[in-house]
Amino acid sequence: MAQPGAATLILVSRDKNGVAKITINRPKSLNSLTKSMMTRMAKEIKALALDDSVRVIILTGSGRAFCSGVDLTSAEDVFKGDVKDVESDPVAQMELCQKPIIGAINGFAVTAGFEIALACDILVAAKGAKFMDTHARFGIFPSWGLSQKLPRIIGAGRAREASLTAMPINAEQAEKWGLVNYVVEESELLTKAEEIAQAIIKNNQDLVRRYKSVINDGLKMDLGHALSLEKERAHDYYNGMTKEQFKKMQEFIAGRSAKKPSSKL
Repeated sequence: MAQPGAATLILVSRDKNGVAKITINRPKSLNSLTKSMMTRMAKEIKALALDDSVRVIILTGSGRAFCSGVDLTSAEDVFKGDVKDVESDPVAQMELCQKPIIGAINGFAVTAGFEIALACDILVAAKGAKFMDTHARFGIFPSWGLSQKLPRIIGAGRAREASLTAMPINAEQAEKWGLVNYVVEESELLTKAEEIAQAIIKNNQDLVRRYKSVINDGLKMDLGHALSLEKERAHDYYNGMTKEQFKKMQEFIAGRSAKKPSSKL
């Protein structure tokens, strides 16, 4: 029997409103990733990043897991390859993508799957979702950012406990710690992700992309340098605006003000 190709294991769809969805589709293996799946996923993310019709990307998994990590039956092929090849690295492509990526975490997000979740900009989790770092259990060194991103999100002590014990973080705890934005019923997971996507799409898309970039780039710096980065990019943005763009901004603000109901004492 022929083995399924990477195209059927990484599914991509686009809707007319500008939302693209990537589904990791290997449910019988809890969506564990082979080298070819990782390469395919990286290429699809890059293609969506370059597609002008796409404004927001939703990333999810099929079946009982979001992604259970790397398929360890082909671990040597994965870890001894060219790990610096950005073209075949899905997390690198997610970090290069200027468009918002919403992770819809439908089940287990384990190790590499946890790292992919951390590369998303916004996370929505189903009530049964679990995040788990098993690098220490299996003797795998993290290389997609988990050791650095998780402490910055949930705090160093909690991150050490999660990573050194390999104990799972359930969805409710993840929400309390600020790891996920929302916890919803599994049947509502994609609906909630779509709702967030549509709210993003209503805004100025150039500013959305610039805002994502300044937040993510600033998080890599100390506060002083991050504030300088914001100021620098703000100056570049306003200096690049035409008189017509300023006029449209003023007209928009004036229109919004006119729509506000008058308050009565």
